[in-house]
Amino acid sequence: MTILVIAEHSDAQLKSSTLNTLKAAFELGSEVDVLVAGQNCEGAVKQAASVTGVHKVLVAEGEAFNHCLPEALTDAVLAAQQAGSYSHILFTAGTSGKAAMPRTAAKLGVSALTEIAGVISADTFKRYIYAGGVLATVKTSATPVVASVRATSFEAVPAEGGNAAVEKLSVTPSSRGFKFVSVEEAASDRPDLLTAKRVVAGGRGLFDEEGFAALDKLAEKMGAALGSTRAVVDMNLVPSETQVGQTGKTVHPKIYVALGISGAIQHKAGMQDSECIIAVNKNDTAPIFEIADYGICGDLFKVTPMLIEAIKAAKAAK
Repeated sequence: MTILVIAEHSDAQLKSSTLNTLKAAFELGSEVDVLVAGQNCEGAVKQAASVTGVHKVLVAEGEAFNHCLPEALTDAVLAAQQAGSYSHILFTAGTSGKAAMPRTAAKLGVSALTEIAGVISADTFKRYIYAGGVLATVKTSATPVVASVRATSFEAVPAEGGNAAVEKLSVTPSSRGFKFVSVEEAASDRPDLLTAKRVVAGGRGLFDEEGFAALDKLAEKMGAALGSTRAVVDMNLVPSETQVGQTGKTVHPKIYVALGISGAIQHKAGMQDSECIIAVNKNDTAPIFEIADYGICGDLFKVTPMLIEAIKAAKAAK
């Protein structure tokens, strides 16, 4: 079996989720190639070639792949498949992967597997269903297998130690009238939510902007990324890029602090794989306590300042 992994990157560098997806690929077979499609993506190509175990890096580079629109990325994947006849094509379940993966599957005439969370065999996988409430075992008869990978379910492979061959991929993207116009990125000195080792998230229990100011202070002391539930995003208290859950981002930090979050199944789907969950809620029957490693039943507006002071004291004692 030969597996193709579609790299998520920012041209200058690979996104860490690609290393997690490569772990899933290596569980399927030893011959793994990586496709990097972009413009001025030499940095990402070099990093992909340096990953331990990668056999070959295919490069689709040019203006047509600027910011890797899903239409152009799909064309690159199809060209790679025509040249390499891969048994499996794996995407990271990120922005570009979620957009290009179903297009690729449709073009190849196969059913797609979304967000696999475990590899059992070449055709059998584990994936979450019912908003993360059930881990199902699924078997596919598709050839090739086209799937997206839930990055938080796999450990990252070593980013160094490899020396893969690099090959240019000849692709002529079809013209569909789509072009990249612009991108707006929110400026923040906080860690990226998807890769942060610590996350402080708030829910409806914070009530208003003043409540989220308290959350922000705690996140600052912890050096943590900010997260939220869909409810507070819909209330326009925080930007949508902070949303964690089934319709938001899936995170896997070492520490996840949930303030005023009841623990709806849709939110738990995006954070239940966190290594340590600390929940603060005044309702002792809140579902969040079912998955919390540490639970504090109390008024978060009293507990949060106590946590901040405890962190200050711990830092001062070092």
